[in-house]
Parts: sequence; C-alpha cells; structure tokens
Amino acid sequence: MATVMLGLPRTRGEGRVPSLTGRPEDSRLIDTYGRVATDLRVSLTDKCSLRCGYCMPPEGLDWLPDEQVLSDDELIRLITLAVAELGVEEVRFTGGEPLLRRGLERIVEATARLRTKTGHAPVTALTTNGVGLDKRAGALASAGLSRINVSLDTLDPERFHRITRRDRHRDVLAGLTAATAAGLGPVKVNTVLLPGINDDEAVPLVRWALAQGYELRFIEQMPLDAQGAWQREQMVTADDIQQALAGEFELVPVDARVRGASPAQTWTASDGQNTGTVGIIASVTRPFCGDCDRTRLTADGQIRNCLFARDETDLRALLRSGADDAELAQIWRAAMWGKAAGHGINDTSFIQPARPMSAIGG
Repeated sequence: MATVMLGLPRTRGEGRVPSLTGRPEDSRLIDTYGRVATDLRVSLTDKCSLRCGYCMPPEGLDWLPDEQVLSDDELIRLITLAVAELGVEEVRFTGGEPLLRRGLERIVEATARLRTKTGHAPVTALTTNGVGLDKRAGALASAGLSRINVSLDTLDPERFHRITRRDRHRDVLAGLTAATAAGLGPVKVNTVLLPGINDDEAVPLVRWALAQGYELRFIEQMPLDAQGAWQREQMVTADDIQQALAGEFELVPVDARVRGASPAQTWTASDGQNTGTVGIIASVTRPFCGDCDRTRLTADGQIRNCLFARDETDLRALLRSGADDAELAQIWRAAMWGKAAGHGINDTSFIQPARPMSAIGG
C-alpha cells in the first residue's frame, strides 16, 4: 500500500455507510493508506469536573443521557474485541473526565488482564485533569494502569481558576504527586498555551516539570471547542513555543525513529540543573496524520477513525441488537478502512466536527 503524506485534506463522505470494498484479508484495523490502528482511545464519559474555556462554555453542555452511554460490560466487551481480535496494543481512557466514571478501576483491570494477538498485555493509559486523582491513583495502579497524562495549563492558581472556572489547582498538584507515589511515573503533563492568558509560562512550566521529574507536553489548541470560537491566528504555535524554550534550555532532538506514531515531537531539555524530556504536539501546524495509529470509541459507542472526523459508525446499536463479535469486528474494520488521508485543518473547506473534544475523547 502507498504511504500517506502528512496533512492531506480529509476526504468527504458525510453519512456514507462503511464499506470493505477492495480491502485485503487482514484482521487488523488497516486503512487504504497503509496505516494500522493499534492505539484505541476510549471516552468513558462526556462529563467533566472543569469548564476550560477552550473546551466548553461556563454552564457546561447537555450531557449524554445515561441510557445512551455504554455500560461497563459493554465497554469491556468492545475493548476485549479490539485487543484480542483487531490488533489493538494500547488502550487510553479519556473523557470528558474519566475519573468521573465510577467503574473506571474495574474497566482498567479488565483491560490489563487481556492479551494482544502477540501475547502481551495491552498498555493501559489514562488522560485526566487530575481532580480527584490523589484519592484514586493507588487503586488505578493496582488495577494495572501503565501510564498517565495530567492536564495542567498554569502554575498560577488564579490563572487556573480563570482558565478552568474552578478553584481546583491544589487538587491537580496533589493528583500529580499521588500518581508519582503510586508508581505511574514518568508522569506526563499536558499543557495548552493561550494568548494573553498563560502564553508567558512556557519556560516556567518546563523548569517546574524538570525539577519535579514530569514530562511536559505542549499541545497546540485545536478547533474542537463547543463554542466554535477557535481561530488559527490567535493560536500559540509550535514555533512560538520552541523559540521560547530554545533561549532558556539546551534542547537536543530525540531521534525521530524513537517517536514512531507518537503525536509529540520531543527533545531532551536541560536547564543546567535538571534534565528531562519536553514535547510539542503540533496537530495544526505540523500534522502527523501519515503516522496516525489511532481508533476512537466514544462513550455512547460510536467509532471515529479520526479525531476530526465528521462521520461515526454506531457500534452501540449493533451491540444492543444482538450482533455477535464477528459482525462487530467487521463493522469496526470497515470504519477504519474508510479513514481519510488527513484531518484537513489546513484545507480552506475544513469544517469543525459537530462534537466537541469533551464528547469525542482526547
């Protein structure tokens, strides 16, 4: 199969029925551009305990009705199918905020007990805002959680309140400490820089992360806010961040071969006292679509083959109508076979997905 160039405009086809036409016999989640999805992102809920302005309005959103959300057993069945039959090797749990899912530890434990087609336990990971993590980090580690990413955009409690509209900065710091104590290190910290709000904190955040032993990941703000207010010209770019860091740290690029399908471009960073890893996820200005290995399952049972897809494939309806695993697997394969070449953010005809990030999962 031909390889795909980075950042090609996505194909159209809203509302199309997934098709397996032309697909070779392969049990994995392959697409027409030669990519193989081995990383499953599972959204456990669309609800969140914070109200970050770049994600949702102050009043929140209309949450999914409980009956539309997959049960723990339904989630475990689909995750088992993905790992045992479809070639998935890593499962990352997201939200909304996944710590709001009561059955999280049970779901993590069931996932960690699975074995991939190569006989290994899948890597289990969690992306969280950290609120409440101090009370659950130990149980999650005992359940088999392998990795954790905690979102934190500022070191200033007042700025945190301005960004998230909640006074929970201390709780996030406590969650980070608990995650390290539970053996979930190296803990990764996800940061979005916003112009005029926290864009002066790139250097202080890296110094703090190096001193604490965390791996900081800057993420370009993406057009996935519920308000549809994202504007490219108001975005802090990867170039902006890299220039700010280059003047204060010794940055040594990590070999691109080590990166693999990881979304982050990484450097070894040193400030003369501490050394660690810092990364930038530049989904907008340096798209990495050609190496994408992700498939996504929303809290209400929809398969998304791209974070920015405008199509979804409904597994929940099939699951609840009595479909067997073989049928579910084929539908999932068809959904991924139709994956577009790229997300198309840089295409003039790009249309933001109807669902915001909180309803898709990171």
